[in-house]
Amino acid sequence: MPPHLLFAIVFIEGYCSLGAEIIALRRLIPHVGSSIVVTAPTIGLFLLALALGYHSGSRVETNYRAVVARNFLISAVLMGAGLAGSSVNTIFAGTSAALAYLIFIGAILCPLAWLLGQTVPILTNLMRAQRSGEAAGRALYWSTLGSFLGSVTLSLGVMQLFGVWAAVLLGAVMLVVGSALVQRPQPLAATLLAAVAGLSVVANLGDRLRADTAYADYQVEVVVREGMQSPRAFLVNNQIASLIDNSDPPIHARYMQHLRHILLDDLAYRARDILVLGAGGFTLSHREPSNRYTYVDIDPAIRIIAERDFLREPARGEFVATDARRFVIETARRFDAVVVDVYSARTSIPGHLVTREFWRDTRHALKPGGVMLANLILDGKLASSYARNLLATIESAYGRCAVEVLSKAAERSNVIVTCFASEKGEAVRVYADERNLADIDSARSP
Repeated sequence: MPPHLLFAIVFIEGYCSLGAEIIALRRLIPHVGSSIVVTAPTIGLFLLALALGYHSGSRVETNYRAVVARNFLISAVLMGAGLAGSSVNTIFAGTSAALAYLIFIGAILCPLAWLLGQTVPILTNLMRAQRSGEAAGRALYWSTLGSFLGSVTLSLGVMQLFGVWAAVLLGAVMLVVGSALVQRPQPLAATLLAAVAGLSVVANLGDRLRADTAYADYQVEVVVREGMQSPRAFLVNNQIASLIDNSDPPIHARYMQHLRHILLDDLAYRARDILVLGAGGFTLSHREPSNRYTYVDIDPAIRIIAERDFLREPARGEFVATDARRFVIETARRFDAVVVDVYSARTSIPGHLVTREFWRDTRHALKPGGVMLANLILDGKLASSYARNLLATIESAYGRCAVEVLSKAAERSNVIVTCFASEKGEAVRVYADERNLADIDSARSP
């Protein structure tokens, strides 16, 4: 095989193998989030499958071109159809997240990595080199270069400009082309390659309607809610992030109505600066001219999508496209209120936005006496270790906070936490029969 052709095929293998891993991690976000307990096993299992592919490829003794062409063709099917948004949603529909995750990894991602991992050890048999180390080193160079460019161009280029569906389709088409380059296809093989390319196009073009960006899947759908006129929901990563209807004034989601009630009625905020971490559907400031709002969201496309498909009018307030934690650390501005409403999946807050350090950073972004409001999705009884530990973490930064469970009988409920950036008082003490200072403390209280 001519060196330039061999290196082109190896480059395609590297580009598509790591590209598939990046796409898989992105596809998992709406279903299981992006925490380290998801990404680490996914990367580890991918590398394990890749290593097994290297070993299998080293044992191939004949029909080198035919084996690689076949592997590329099967990989194109796995990538073009298996990594399509509709396919991944089908896997996670109607089954537990853990089981669906194992099916996705075991049936799609790992077989794809195993097949592509065989490429370099097989094709080095076709290289003309004076030393085996030279042959392996040059092949690995082009494969790794492809992996680097695949991860960078797909995540920072294709996904940002066109969406995840375009990255999936590009990878599948490249594998089809790679299969044809390895071995000139006969009529039957050419028909199969065309069929696989067509399958990839059909499987992914429909995902354009969901506006899937590098950060999230977005969709607007009509829902039925009692007491609302023609309500529509703004779905972010398959969860309802915001609701709005055609009433005058519009009715929003219950938790959002509650947040607006706290700010506008309980605290009587007027002409105040309010920071909102996690834009959602921009409904906190929807037709609310009394205060000044600044929204922070990591996805630069969310405002355009929300205005065009959900609000159907311009969103009120300033918008900053950056990570929430970075913003509160770096900003020199101080706000009267910080609203934290950040979710990457139905019940999953990004791991770096639940730590004590993050909650302390939100406090630094507040003016003295300012309020922090957090919308959490927890079990209705607040009995889980996650609920108890998360609430304790918030209070370690703010002191005692108000906790309101909006649906106490529900398995999962919106929980609104209200904390004030006030000076910490003296250490708490427990009242006991032998030393009860309750009356003295009560008399000292305002």
